[in-house]
Amino acid sequence: MQNWRRWRNADHPSNSQDGRRVAPRPLYLKIDNAPYMELVIEAMDESGPMGLPTLSVAHYGEPNGDLMRDPEMCFELGVAGGPHLSAFYFRNDYLGVEQWSRDIVRGNYVQLIALHEQHQRFAKKWDNNLRLQGFAETFDPHKHIRG
Repeated sequence: MQNWRRWRNADHPSNSQDGRRVAPRPLYLKIDNAPYMELVIEAMDESGPMGLPTLSVAHYGEPNGDLMRDPEMCFELGVAGGPHLSAFYFRNDYLGVEQWSRDIVRGNYVQLIALHEQHQRFAKKWDNNLRLQGFAETFDPHKHIRG
């Protein structure tokens, strides 16, 4: 498994109060929407399997004080044919599942087509569920952006 860290977007620098440019901050959103688990969306500092920028989207729970993903998905941000997200990773700690549908293995690009299609279908369903649960309406950039 690759070591995923926050990706810093150089196109969106932060500015200090005195007007000097400072290092850009990573994208990190944490949306609280009770009674649902918090939703965390963060940009990663490593590119995905096709070399494109990546996002992690996850619900986190903390049973017995242990942070667990329920689920986490990682996506590449594509622009060919219009902006879109393409899944390549799925993890659910409660189920003990970790899946890579697209990855670089020994220097070669590998895509498990059926698994990638399954990830894409799940992402579409999850996106719809998040919309129905009111996450988009709950989002407040002044409250939820924490990068």
